[in-house]
Amino acid sequence: MRGKTEAALEVRCAEILEAARQVFAKKGFSQATVDDIAEAAGVAKGTLYLYFRSKDEIYLAALKQGISTLHEETMRKVDESATAAQKIRAFIRARIEYFEKNREFFKIYHSEFGNILIHPAKVSKECRDLYEKQGRMLAAVLRRAAEQEEVRCARPESTAFTIYDMTRGLITQRLLGWSRCGVEEDVEFLFDLIWRGIARQ
Repeated sequence: MRGKTEAALEVRCAEILEAARQVFAKKGFSQATVDDIAEAAGVAKGTLYLYFRSKDEIYLAALKQGISTLHEETMRKVDESATAAQKIRAFIRARIEYFEKNREFFKIYHSEFGNILIHPAKVSKECRDLYEKQGRMLAAVLRRAAEQEEVRCARPESTAFTIYDMTRGLITQRLLGWSRCGVEEDVEFLFDLIWRGIARQ
């Protein structure tokens, strides 16, 4: 059983990372300072250095924590669904709902992965692994569905990452105010677009 001190440290660390996500989303990485993060978290600057060695380390920890939480929530909702269609719909819904609740985090997430081709070295290996893990999870769903002749899917990995990126694009539209539809309406729009393309008739 974990001690109270360890649990308290984890809570404080989570609070710091939440404050960091908000600061980075508002100011961007280059303009944000450790002082800004400390003030937002309600702790002394020295306290931050008990947890993290640098602003870079705070940034990557905030990003990794957010992606890990997103992946866990998405996996849970996909696993709770029965058919391939339900799993794809759950994948889309889980991600849209997560970013609706965590708009500040999406600004960081989108910035990080939007630059993966231009500055691949700046995206940590752990974050890239989490990105690929989410795609592979969906690819496994498609592969099983193809074996059961639910879908036409000769390239499950490519299809999975295409669905992943289409979902991310729709989330961007929502956060920019380009979509004025409700969450469920946008989920059904994207699901229908995808399913018509891959389902066996």
